[in-house]
Amino acid sequence: MFTLAQARHLVATLQPRIDELIRLRADLAELRADLADGGLSPLGGLAEVKGLEARLHGVVDELHEHDIQVKGIAPVLLDFPGERGGRPVLWCWLEGDSDVRWYHRVECGFAGRRRV
Repeated sequence: MFTLAQARHLVATLQPRIDELIRLRADLAELRADLADGGLSPLGGLAEVKGLEARLHGVVDELHEHDIQVKGIAPVLLDFPGERGGRPVLWCWLEGDSDVRWYHRVECGFAGRRRV
């Protein structure tokens, strides 16, 4: 369980790894598009696809090790189990957010997001 302050601190601390995830995601998408289109890419070939996939999964695994729920990578969507007003919630961070500013009840999902 995370407090809001702990979730915010963890996002700030892990921001370099989150930024790396975003870069890996973009490189992988571009490489796959190049290979599908003509088979040539300045980013490499099939071996580089496998390498980027492994590195991307490594970052996701690292986030999981911190008990962060990775709900998506395009865009990056992270949930942190917590409690608000005696109810279980997920503190919610979406790529592009400068801070953890949202939460939603566990049973409501992303559609139930509310500002903190």
